[in-house]
Amino acid sequence: MMQEKLFDVLRAPLVTEKTARANEVNQYVFRVATTADKAEIKAAVEKLFGVSVKAVQVANVAGKTRRFRGVPGRRADWKKAYVTLAEGQVIDLGQAG
Repeated sequence: MMQEKLFDVLRAPLVTEKTARANEVNQYVFRVATTADKAEIKAAVEKLFGVSVKAVQVANVAGKTRRFRGVPGRRADWKKAYVTLAEGQVIDLGQAG
């Protein structure tokens, strides 16, 4: 996979209370491109962070319908990936605690 494509696959890490609990079982959550598949996500995480990926699970998140000044609109659909690392592997996302 080309180096430029790696940065297109992984958009941002998701840091929430739920993902903080997932970190305890060696799982990290990333917002990824909607066109990315599991193999691309695994390759991107392994190359960018230098870790060994055990498994990848993806979830498509549907955008919500919202109203702005009375006009109905819709947020964009997006995809997130739950990445499980091999035993002893850690990704430092700059979190405190």
